Amino acid sequence: SPSNGSSRTLSASEMYLFDTGGQYLDGTTDITRTVHWGEPTPLQKEAYTRVLMGSIDLSRLIFPSNTAGGTVESFARRALWDVGLNYGHGTGHGIGNFLSVHEWPVGFQSNNVPLAAGMFTSIEPGYYRDGEFGIRIEDVALVVEVQTKEKPFLTFEVVSLVPYDRNLIDLSLLSPEQIQYLNSYYKKIRERVGPELQRQQLEEEYQWLQENTKP
Repeated sequence: SPSNGSSRTLSASEMYLFDTGGQYLDGTTDITRTVHWGEPTPLQKEAYTRVLMGSIDLSRLIFPSNTAGGTVESFARRALWDVGLNYGHGTGHGIGNFLSVHEWPVGFQSNNVPLAAGMFTSIEPGYYRDGEFGIRIEDVALVVEVQTKEKPFLTFEVVSLVPYDRNLIDLSLLSPEQIQYLNSYYKKIRERVGPELQRQQLEEEYQWLQENTKP
């Protein structure tokens, strides 16, 4: 909790990581976004983009049934590993409904159970530089079946509907497949969240959503 002795004023010249969520009648949310309201440094922008690339790569991965989370976890780290960066926490945890937000035994550690359709897990790669800044992108994802040429495999459906910070994305680092994924995700946010904001007559919020989900 903030106190007069330890709190400080946020500034537009730094990164801001906020981890937010709640438990509701129809589900539990656990969403982290990182933003910069000013001019990020080249390192901040590249690190954020590589965290986003890892989040996308794991989210769109297609893998066999009964695959352990620890087997596919490195897909979230690969873009960071490519330039010698890493993060020191798990890549995701199970999401409980009316139970623990961090719910055992689902997740990406070596001792979690194999992934199966119907499980909810977080996907949350990050990067942290002590005393300077921290980055994390966390989404809730549902494990779903996907039909391949031979038999059903598994993939993730991200159910968190919150845009990423465009100010921190270096598009030159993204592959065409990653850009296509982003555009599809933004289209889904517009279609599902936009009408609800209009129904509640939240015009300023609706305009913000339109601006931040442009292709």
